[in-house]
Amino acid sequence: MSYAINYNEFLISGNGEEPCISVNDNDPAHIMYTSGTTGRPKGAILSHKNQLSNALSVLIERDSSPDEIFLCIPPLFHEAALALTLETVMMGGSTIIQRQFDPAAISETIGKEKITTLFMVPAMWNALLQVPNLGKFNFSSLKLAITGAAILPQSLRKAISGIIPNVKLYDMFGQTEMSPVTTLLKPKDALRKTASVGKPIIGVEIRVVDYHGQDVPVGQVGEIIYRSAGMLLEYYKNSEATEQAIVDGWFHSGDLVRLDSEGFVYVVDRKKDMVISGGENVYPAEVEAVLYNHEKVLEAAVIGIPSGKWGEGVHAVVVLKNGQYISAVELLEYCAAHLAGYKKPRSIDFAEALPRNAAGKVLKTKLREKFGSAMKY
Repeated sequence: MSYAINYNEFLISGNGEEPCISVNDNDPAHIMYTSGTTGRPKGAILSHKNQLSNALSVLIERDSSPDEIFLCIPPLFHEAALALTLETVMMGGSTIIQRQFDPAAISETIGKEKITTLFMVPAMWNALLQVPNLGKFNFSSLKLAITGAAILPQSLRKAISGIIPNVKLYDMFGQTEMSPVTTLLKPKDALRKTASVGKPIIGVEIRVVDYHGQDVPVGQVGEIIYRSAGMLLEYYKNSEATEQAIVDGWFHSGDLVRLDSEGFVYVVDRKKDMVISGGENVYPAEVEAVLYNHEKVLEAAVIGIPSGKWGEGVHAVVVLKNGQYISAVELLEYCAAHLAGYKKPRSIDFAEALPRNAAGKVLKTKLREKFGSAMKY
């Protein structure tokens, strides 16, 4: 049974004396569990220095103001939501906590509370855009729109700018273990680097490496690894996972990326989500981006399923917009017109919704359980 303590009553109950407890930078602050999109969630032990150093770096990189009013929608056990709340506290701003994700209610809250800063994962932004008569709501107070936790499709980026034309849109990338932000795409770069998640923030070092831990050339796909003061101390009661993730002081993210000549990062996909079909690497995020661009598609997720001919077959699970219809054959033809032959889906299933965790990330493990998980070697 859970309950909440009234904050004012809690303050009155104290004696006002500062506790004589010494807290060091590297002391654990809390355990934040990972999203569990590729397996069982792990408890990342984060220190006070982890949290504060990352928050300060982000504040330096993005626009910020003591008058900021942040609308917190994702749960506070989501590291990005907690980090943004901490940033707001450090500036002396205000935070409004939305108890449930209700797109229409959120649209009303923005106008009523004069919200200046809004963070939502792409799935939440997508749902907001589906609210009937969205133009009747007042979004004029919004100055910063922040997205993260998943790759933002370019079609969605344009749609956000369409409903909030004067807002500055920041695309944050990272993960729980890094407290959490590692790269940031700023508004000034969004038009010329449309598919990027930006550059590393101050204090974060990155490398892109192959399976042997060797740096790959610019433009080549590899795993991005990090080193910073925001890196977790260890995984809670999981020394094996800690040793696998932290090697020679570098955190191995499991994210596949490439760098351009200016140092901008482009996310290709999760290492564990990559599909090997007929000996060719297929990155689900690329296929999903094509599906998202179809006017009748609301959401899409791509996985590899067993195939006697190809080893792994590219399979798409698609959610259509309300009132829309398209056959699997038509959608496969659309993909064939926009993707190389080996990348296009071999099969499509339609669903009412994609399975997600509380942070809004698609649980591809659930999709693999339903449609079949291809064997990995």
